[in-house]
Amino acid sequence: MRQVHKAGEKLFVDYCGPTVGVTDPETGEIRTAQVIVAVLGASSYTWAEATWSQQLEDWVMSHVRCFQWLGGVPELVVPDNLKSATSRACKYDPDVNPTYQQMLEHYNVAVLPARPRKPKDKAKAEVGVQVVERWIMARIRHEIFYSLASLNQRIRELLERLNNKIMQKLGYSRAELFIQLDKPALKPLPEASYSYTLVKKVRVHADYHVEIDKHYYSVPCSLLGQQLEAWISGELVRLFNQGQEVAVHPRKRTYGYSTRNEHMPEAHRQHATWTPERLLEWAGHIGSETHSYVLHILNSRPHPEQSYRFCLGLLNLHKKYSKARLNAACARALKTKVWRLSGIKSILEKGLDKQPVQDPKPDLLSTMEHENVRGSEYYH
Repeated sequence: MRQVHKAGEKLFVDYCGPTVGVTDPETGEIRTAQVIVAVLGASSYTWAEATWSQQLEDWVMSHVRCFQWLGGVPELVVPDNLKSATSRACKYDPDVNPTYQQMLEHYNVAVLPARPRKPKDKAKAEVGVQVVERWIMARIRHEIFYSLASLNQRIRELLERLNNKIMQKLGYSRAELFIQLDKPALKPLPEASYSYTLVKKVRVHADYHVEIDKHYYSVPCSLLGQQLEAWISGELVRLFNQGQEVAVHPRKRTYGYSTRNEHMPEAHRQHATWTPERLLEWAGHIGSETHSYVLHILNSRPHPEQSYRFCLGLLNLHKKYSKARLNAACARALKTKVWRLSGIKSILEKGLDKQPVQDPKPDLLSTMEHENVRGSEYYH
């Protein structure tokens, strides 16, 4: 039975099977590009572009560019069941990829994935793909492209010709039908532009941080062990617990920690007032060896803040063992290269700080000055 499509209701989206080669002008290496196609149901108005992959970000941002090109959004998008669209294909209740879902919610568009083994659900997309393959890809198969941009420029040129071509059975072009049917019925684009936002599940670690791309972001310590939803854009990391936003951080792309004081347990908030200068000053009051040991620990972490708890635990040992014994233990640890707090405690517990240590042979590398090694003057 012939399907009748309501104006402005559905946009069908799918990828072409064939790919297009793009030649690196410097190396001559050929990289293949995927071609995505979108077709409006009522007018068959067709859009296409080339991307490097069918991965999530390419898939999502292709929709964004398509909506901008159309100048509005439909009520529904009907994608095929590729992984970037659905996490789990199901005839009755498919799981939509959360990143894809978040983008569509930004545009106030619903999604209706084509059902598995139901070709009629995506008949418009399949016909649109065939038309693009015959009308565009067949025409450029012998052309050479040196960038994705030049390939897409060529696709747009041929796309304009395709949409303005009179369809014999209807006597109208796709562009004419678009202006008459779909364009007036499309919903307006939102005022706020969309920024690509990856949505994923993250687990809160024992130190009340979640890990995203090797950077650690704090959340309220009451959420230890909970699974949260992270929205990761180019500028922000937003964290949600059961739909409620619990933390926001600027996005960082290097290893490190982003910690807010209000997320800390009370004991950790007290630690947050410490600085390398204060720790070194305290260590100096205990003894020169303790000062050297604390300086080494501060230097051993990419960020000194990561070693504060270690240093505080170390310096507080003088209350149990005396300043002199702690300083002697640090001297022994420096010579034997013991860099764990448990190692210092073991030296003190076993009384090894009271025994002489044979000086090891000088390590030329460890005594060599280097511009990337911080000295104590760094903290003053």
